[in-house]
Amino acid sequence: QLQLVESGGRNVQPGGSLRLSCKASGVIPDDYIIGWFRQAPGKEREGISCIDHSGYGAVYSDSVIGRFTASRDNSRHTTYLHMRNLKPEDTAVYYCAADGVPRCGTVVPTSNWFGDWGQGTQVSVSA
Repeated sequence: QLQLVESGGRNVQPGGSLRLSCKASGVIPDDYIIGWFRQAPGKEREGISCIDHSGYGAVYSDSVIGRFTASRDNSRHTTYLHMRNLKPEDTAVYYCAADGVPRCGTVVPTSNWFGDWGQGTQVSVSA
């Protein structure tokens, strides 16, 4: 079974930057996409990014495009979410999720597309 572990979440001031990591282990598919999701208190889980297995293609939600960038290092089985110009509304628990296909498509897939999930990491943006 594929296992995912997120890390890197912490408190940060508005306008700051942060990098989240998602480390895959266990039974790792030959090809898999990684989706990034977040869930704020009282809100539904939101898909914010998805990166192709190759790392060359990625899609983003309107809420983060231009501020967040996904990347991956397949030699380390690790995917990253680089976040800049953080806002208080970015406060949420951030999750990564995987599915054994090579490409994400043209929009961030919905959460029910993904079968494997990490436990989440908390990002808090406040002055």
